[in-house]
Amino acid sequence: MNGFFRRDDQFVYRVLPWLELEWLEHGFGTRQSEAWSRRPELIGLKQVHSDVSLYADGSLVGRIGEGDALLTDVPGAVVGVRTADCVPILITDVSKRTVAAVHAGWRGTVQAIAAKAVVAMAARFASDPRDMQAAIGPAIGACCYEVGPDVASQFKNLLPERTGPEERAHLDLPEANRRQLLSAGLPPDRIYLCGLCTACLKGEFFSWRRDRQKHERMVSAIGIRQERQEGREP
Repeated sequence: MNGFFRRDDQFVYRVLPWLELEWLEHGFGTRQSEAWSRRPELIGLKQVHSDVSLYADGSLVGRIGEGDALLTDVPGAVVGVRTADCVPILITDVSKRTVAAVHAGWRGTVQAIAAKAVVAMAARFASDPRDMQAAIGPAIGACCYEVGPDVASQFKNLLPERTGPEERAHLDLPEANRRQLLSAGLPPDRIYLCGLCTACLKGEFFSWRRDRQKHERMVSAIGIRQERQEGREP
């Protein structure tokens, strides 16, 4: 596992550099983090393996539409995605104090959902990708993610060293998304890659490919804390 991630006593993985940002809330859930997964204030999506990003204004919770990335700049809002092998990506612009949560399966990765979420943040919040940071959480690794030539051929540009148009391949979806974030302009030292495989680590994570359980998912979420008001309890 990358040294930038640590699991806390709530069984949630945190990004260590982000713990220094008092205004930022974030975490990658595990199969043991039930309280994190059931948060009533969580804003989510009906995830459809697309390249669609939606804006959350904080007025609604639960699923607010169809898409695979959620953006917000609203204090108190928490946006999240649910995964069980797909790649969860959390993004923040530390200058503008804006955030996004991204769900990237293989179809979303082919459609560049992570890079398009960065573009959407730049358009909506006037964010500069050079001010952004991204964390790529637990997902199925290349060790366990073997696909047929029909899928592998769609990654020949993203992962030319690992795929071929006429052969099966082990795809590295986290790495493919890291490269897309780099191409979108994020600094390489501000992209934190967890490196934990959901299929390998049965005790920690749900895995659709391993268990074929449709309803078991982990929640990865990010949000902007409400500012404390003077004279009130925190």
